[in-house]
Amino acid sequence: MTVHYIRVSPQELKHYIDESSLLAHRVHHLADTDTARYDIDKSWDGIIFLLTGKNSSDTTEPLSRLIFSNRLIDKQQDLGTGPAYYLLPEEVTELYQKIKDIVPSSLKKNFNAAAMKELGVYPNNVWDEEEVDDYLIEYFETIQEVFETASENGEAVISFIQ
Repeated sequence: MTVHYIRVSPQELKHYIDESSLLAHRVHHLADTDTARYDIDKSWDGIIFLLTGKNSSDTTEPLSRLIFSNRLIDKQQDLGTGPAYYLLPEEVTELYQKIKDIVPSSLKKNFNAAAMKELGVYPNNVWDEEEVDDYLIEYFETIQEVFETASENGEAVISFIQ
């Protein structure tokens, strides 16, 4: 289960909300050429743990919205492993303000394989591997890039699991 982001204009977001099949077409047929699409692999739950000390199912943490915004484009749609979530441009900017000054390498101090396993942080069978913390840091940098670019451009962000 890998998380993907797509940066979209507010108008594009409205089109996808009004007609979710347009998003499905983009996800399934334009994946290789979509320059506004990012893949953070299976790092998503581990990154949320590094940021919050919890797994992504705890939506009380504002930073959990980096992955799951609690706002669905179409709850009936399945893009691989469920529906797509979205953040409005102002929410993207708000979250970017919370993560922009985080030095990615500083998150390594929050890495705790035992706690991650105990909380069931996905994928819970990898946390004892060497350099897995570097893997999480690399993809956190991708998240910072997505949110920085979207914030600068006044874009919304869509996330989904495949």
